[in-house]
Amino acid sequence: MLEFGRLITAMITPFTENGNVDLETYGYLVDGLISAGNDALLATGTTGESPVLTEAERVDLYREAVRVANGRARIIAGTGGYNTEESKHLSRLAADCGVHGLLQVAPYYNKPPQSGLYEHFEEIAGATPLPNILYNVPSRTVTNIEASTVARLSEIENIIGIKEASTDFDQIAEIIRTAHPQFLVYSGNDGDTLPMMALGCVGVVSVASHVISGEIRHMIDAFTEGDIEQARQSHLHSLPLFRALFPAGWSNPIAVKAALNVSGFSVGDPRLPLIKLPSDMTGDLATLLEGYQLDAFVHSTAVIN
Repeated sequence: MLEFGRLITAMITPFTENGNVDLETYGYLVDGLISAGNDALLATGTTGESPVLTEAERVDLYREAVRVANGRARIIAGTGGYNTEESKHLSRLAADCGVHGLLQVAPYYNKPPQSGLYEHFEEIAGATPLPNILYNVPSRTVTNIEASTVARLSEIENIIGIKEASTDFDQIAEIIRTAHPQFLVYSGNDGDTLPMMALGCVGVVSVASHVISGEIRHMIDAFTEGDIEQARQSHLHSLPLFRALFPAGWSNPIAVKAALNVSGFSVGDPRLPLIKLPSDMTGDLATLLEGYQLDAFVHSTAVIN
């Protein structure tokens, strides 16, 4: 049932100083995240700045992730968007690159009704045999995938789960209650993971795991092993960092890229229209990071070949 495990990192896309995709650093990031305990990695999601990547860049990222992972972790490609036909096309391209699954964000800007959402995701799921995970993030897309729509979609054989970032715990509980018994719900917000697991969520598609995969892995494992107190303590310890990586007014992945850069793992700045975090906020983030046991690869300058 847990084809993609419990800990999935929604990967950033590193850029060079001149703004090109830095595939060398990306490959090392893939390897480091796997070594740090991730079960699966998501390429070209929102955290990967998918709206500003070309089709050729996407393909390069999928191929590199699959190559470096080499069967040690599952690779998921974010191929969803507001254009159904384009999402189907990108899904087929990703499948040809050897990825193991697809993430489909709710269409943004064009605000389809629930029946349109159903048909959109149904069409995309039919484009490849790969398992699809829905992604509900109304704060960014405006459109909410309602629990009743998720329940209907969960009956489609290769729509296997949802990344839920609505922060609506009543809706999340209703999805878990009404969806197919084997349908998987993942937290889409690091700070929601533990309370969502108490409802029946299986894990997280994480951003903070870029720097503290080990800590998040420890929290998830403690909960699944029945050590609720240890899981609670780990959650509370990580909460300030979870919040700092999503500062008000500064869209993801601005802060997580800053966190990697100040920790010694250079990933460049975001592409416009996103910009880098101001120096004062970066300094505060660096101070906060000193209170955490960062994953070993973050401090390394080695590059996988």
